[in-house]
Amino acid sequence: MLMNKSQKELTHRTAVITGAAGTLCSVIAKDLAGKGMKVALVGRTQSKLDALASEIAAAGGSALAVAADVTRTDQVKAAAERIEAELGTCRILVNGAGGKLPGMVTSQTEFIPEELDNDPEVNGFFNLDMKTFHDEIALNLTSVAIVSQAFGRSMARAGGGTILNFASMTSYRPLSKVAPYVASKTGLVALTQWLSAYLAPAKIRVNAVAPGFFVNERSRKLLFNEDGSPSERGAQVLHHTPANRFGEARELLGTVNWLIDDEASGFVTGITVPVDGGFLACPGC
Repeated sequence: MLMNKSQKELTHRTAVITGAAGTLCSVIAKDLAGKGMKVALVGRTQSKLDALASEIAAAGGSALAVAADVTRTDQVKAAAERIEAELGTCRILVNGAGGKLPGMVTSQTEFIPEELDNDPEVNGFFNLDMKTFHDEIALNLTSVAIVSQAFGRSMARAGGGTILNFASMTSYRPLSKVAPYVASKTGLVALTQWLSAYLAPAKIRVNAVAPGFFVNERSRKLLFNEDGSPSERGAQVLHHTPANRFGEARELLGTVNWLIDDEASGFVTGITVPVDGGFLACPGC
C-alpha cells in the first residue's frame, strides 16, 4: 500500500505513550508501531510493558518498554533520557496514564446523614481520604505536566512535535461519585489549552481526546454485573449514549491519528475531541 506524504513523515518517528499497557493505549501503541514508528512504552508495571513490547516485535514493530511512575519527576526524567538515547528524540507524546484510586468512588450520588456517622458501608464525600484525593489528581493531571515538561523540552530543541492528552466525559460534565477524577480531568482540558498557547512558538501542538465509556479492567466492575448484564450505572450510561453501546478501543484510532498528523491537523491545537457515541449530545430524556 502506498503511503501519502504525511504518513511517510510519521514513519520512523519516536512516539512515547504513557499508560501504554492499558486497554486503550495498548491498541494505540500497536497501531503506531504498525505504521513504522519507534514506540516507547511507559507505565508502572515492567512485566505488562514487556509483554506488549514482545507482541509489537512479533508483528514486526519496534518498541522499548520503560517502567516509570509518571507522578515522579525523577523517574520520568530518567525514562526520557533513556528513550532519547535508545530511540531518538520524542516527536509524538501520548499522555494516556491515569485512572481512579481505591476509595475515591463514593457509594452514593448525594449526601446522606449516615456518612457523618462513620458507617463502614457508606463512603461519601466527608469520608474521602484527602491524601488519596491528592494522589488521584497527581495521577491524572500533575503527571501530564511532568511528562510534557520532560519530553517537550527535547521536542522544542528538535523543532517541534505533538502532545496528545487523554481527557474524559467528566471533563465536560461532573459525573457523580468521582470527585477527584472530575477535578483532574476538568483541569486537564484547561492545561491542554494553556500548553497549546505556550508551546506554539516551539512548534509543538497540544490537543486532547475525550473517550466516552469504553470498557477496560478498571471500569468493568462499575459497568457490568457478575452475570455480564449492565449494572445500574452501566444502564444509566447506555441510556445517555445514543449509540446504545460502549466504545471499542480501535474506535479511538481515527481521532488519534488525525491529531498527531502534522499535515492533516497542522492548524489544530488546543482542542479536546469527544469520541463518545453521542453521550455529550444526549440529555437522557
